[in-house]
Amino acid sequence: MIYMDHAATTPVKPAVLQAMLPYFTEEFANASGSYAAARQARAAIERAREQVANLIGADAQEIYFTSGGSEADNWALTGVLRAAASKNHIITSSVEHHAVLATCQDLIAQGKRVDFVPVDENGLVQLDAIDRAISPDTALISVMTANNEVGTIQPLQAVVEMARQHGIPVHTDAVQAAGHIPIDVHAWDVDFLSLSAHKFYGPKGIGALYVKKGARIERLIRGGAQERGMRAGTENTAAIVGMGKAAELAAGSLSENMRKITELRDVLIRKLQERIPGISIHALHAPRLPGHVHLSLERYDTALLLMQLDMHGVAASAGSACASGSIARSHVLTAMGVAGDGQADLRLTLGEDNTPEEIDKVVEILANIYKK
Repeated sequence: MIYMDHAATTPVKPAVLQAMLPYFTEEFANASGSYAAARQARAAIERAREQVANLIGADAQEIYFTSGGSEADNWALTGVLRAAASKNHIITSSVEHHAVLATCQDLIAQGKRVDFVPVDENGLVQLDAIDRAISPDTALISVMTANNEVGTIQPLQAVVEMARQHGIPVHTDAVQAAGHIPIDVHAWDVDFLSLSAHKFYGPKGIGALYVKKGARIERLIRGGAQERGMRAGTENTAAIVGMGKAAELAAGSLSENMRKITELRDVLIRKLQERIPGISIHALHAPRLPGHVHLSLERYDTALLLMQLDMHGVAASAGSACASGSIARSHVLTAMGVAGDGQADLRLTLGEDNTPEEIDKVVEILANIYKK
């Protein structure tokens, strides 16, 4: 299999798995216990907290472990509104991940107000629309760091500067960006940031929410006193350790991987454009994540294209893996104004394991499929 769906998930690195294994067996103790084995599990969790904090430039005590990026997004939006009882308005973009958009829809059903601001043809959020949407009732602005479908990196610094003028906290969904581009939460001055381990070669089912010191947020999950009383539930020690190790590895190889994957991406784009007439590369001239290539093919069908790629041993997708297997035109492309009639959409996302030979083979396969 040629795997080109790293935006959906990444394989667990061998070193990450090795770090996790003891916490399924001999180091199985509940980290909330008071005996020696429990204290060892607690120490492993705190080491992982430091490793994750280092990846995004945070302090360890600003990291709260969750079940993944979706929970972190849900918690940020819902928890901030609960904490800001006198305000009931959120501003977000029209191209956010479903974890943000669906949470906003639930909040609307509860009587809250949400403005979904538009984006331009490259998927970049329109800053003047955010400015117009701000009101005395605004409790939070949530704009993703980078889009999970087309890879566009948002002008987050400008969003934060605008929010600070009105005293509004900012949340960013960095699930697709963490471990792939440099992140410094203190320099960015964001209040909340979501991330997920399986996007940077860690295990699935574990993520984190960065909460800036002093930021106001209510708990989402109640019960025990885990995560300093902010997120109840017995800690998944093995997964937390895996996330910490994956964060450490990602931080150590960030610059080299960015260079390598960006070069592969650019070669892939160039060869696709040379071989396939009628191809459209989306957000081509916008700041983008290193490994994202999102394209449309004229006079073709998305379902058929994905099926044929699968038959040739190529794993790819049309867009977000969180859309319940849907191949309908994505909300991201719709918001960008991309014409949808008679076009097939394809997202190819590269990772550390992809090679130039695989690039050549995928281009050849796609060209032959389209020619036929």
